[in-house]
Amino acid sequence: MKKFDFSGWATRNNLRCSDGRMIMKDAFKSNDGQTVPLVWNHQHNDAYNVLGHALLENREDGVYAYCTLNDTEQGRNAKSLIEHGDVTALSIYANQLRQQGGNVLHGAIREVSLVLAGANPGAYIDSIIRHGEESDEEAVIYTGEFISLQHSDEKEERQENDMSTADTKGKNESEETVADVFNTLSEKQKTVVYALIGQALEDNKNSTEEDDEKVKHNIFDNDEIQNNDVLSHSEQMEIIADAKRYGSLKESVLQHGITNIDYLFPEAKSLNTPPDWISREMGWVKKVMATVHHTPFSRIKSMFANITAEEARAKGYIKGHQKQDEVFGLLKRTTTPTTIYKKQKLDRDDVIDITDFDVVAWLKSEMRMMLDEELARAFLVGDGRISSSDDKINELSIRPIWKDDDLYTIKYAVPVTSSTTEDEKALAFIKGVIKSRKNYKGTGSPTLYTTEDLLTACLLLTDTTGRDLYDSADKLATKLRVKEIITVPVMENLTRTNATTNKSYELGGIIVNLADYNVGADKGGAVNMFDDFDIDYNAQKYLIETRCSGALIKPYSAIAVEFESAITTPAGGGE
Repeated sequence: MKKFDFSGWATRNNLRCSDGRMIMKDAFKSNDGQTVPLVWNHQHNDAYNVLGHALLENREDGVYAYCTLNDTEQGRNAKSLIEHGDVTALSIYANQLRQQGGNVLHGAIREVSLVLAGANPGAYIDSIIRHGEESDEEAVIYTGEFISLQHSDEKEERQENDMSTADTKGKNESEETVADVFNTLSEKQKTVVYALIGQALEDNKNSTEEDDEKVKHNIFDNDEIQNNDVLSHSEQMEIIADAKRYGSLKESVLQHGITNIDYLFPEAKSLNTPPDWISREMGWVKKVMATVHHTPFSRIKSMFANITAEEARAKGYIKGHQKQDEVFGLLKRTTTPTTIYKKQKLDRDDVIDITDFDVVAWLKSEMRMMLDEELARAFLVGDGRISSSDDKINELSIRPIWKDDDLYTIKYAVPVTSSTTEDEKALAFIKGVIKSRKNYKGTGSPTLYTTEDLLTACLLLTDTTGRDLYDSADKLATKLRVKEIITVPVMENLTRTNATTNKSYELGGIIVNLADYNVGADKGGAVNMFDDFDIDYNAQKYLIETRCSGALIKPYSAIAVEFESAITTPAGGGE
């Protein structure tokens, strides 16, 4: 076999990469025995960057590369860099990658590259692999392994040496002790461990009450490791031997007086970056915002002629009598816009320091999500704030369907008492929805907006034999003569009182086709996001706002089904 100029690991198996993925054994088995181009730093779009070729060998521990440099200016220059130790690492470019979870199962190596080793070499994958069960993408994979300048005439000679090493490792790993694992460390690595534990012991021995009041520092933060305070090899082996008796290295070290042993263990890794939102169920918000009718103007005037009165009827004529004029009333209302906003700010230092994800985009998504929820809530039932609150959304500009005038929203009361059971309440609600439906004058087939608790109570109704009356929400919707049933979390436990009738009304559901609810915004009044920077306080400020109006524009286009009950006055109470 022709001599090669250098060799090294192209990939290593079971090496956890920085993004959590792992190259599995035989992932690149299909490349065994193949020769691929050797290029500089993955610049494989120009033949000028080709330095030579690499013969790949699939091994137990990964893929090993025997590399030969061309007798060209670029090849000779690369050889000089390698001999002087300026370039010390290999990397691969692969495609047709397949992965399952975090494990890369298969791929095809297309080229091997000489790369500059970073200050902290280690395994990582530079790619755009989709994080699904299966993916088919390309990647650049770095292992941080150093290349070797040892030459060999026969590849088999190296294989024999590797097999000998593998036989040594072939002992049953389940029988390995902590000492066995420790002995796999290099002398340099052992020295570092001695130093860390030694310093921790010394810090514990010299601690005083005054020292306890000081903030303890992480021994990994020291610029240099002091070699004068270290454990002897015999002391270190005593701790490791005790680990088997105590059950863990941590417990063993604690018995020898080290308190902040957790400093020696890896930092916790976040499983959800950016952080997930803890929010109410938001599916209903998108449906409301997508269904309401939009106009490019915000000042809405509704005019109607009421011809339902007796005076508006056509009349019969008797010869010789005077004919009477028809009389009907005109109704009009105007709705003007109001501003709804949400404001946030971040310290600019935090924006710069948070590098795991785009914190600004994350924050803006929350602002838009919460603005949409507030608008949808205001359209259906109002924002729920008291009228004296500075944050109250003007209900003459955004008119809640539940609280709208009787000309637009029919109020249908279902009588209940304190002794009414949940099943009785659910049955009464179903009957109330069906009976009130005859008064609906809105567009097309409406939707029922209700609470999750009330929908559940309706679906749990059974007949005398225990069979479900409605085994799905769709069948219940058909019974109620509505297109769909949508649950709205913000409708839970909403009540209003009528001082005149001394009655309390709990909202059960709203029947409406939101195509009859108009949301108007003038040019520039639609949802807008604004950014500003406060120089004095080094703060990035963000504002999202809209200026719009909202109201039903068709008479009798909504029905509010409510549970009516008498307001009870506590004994001795009242005025």
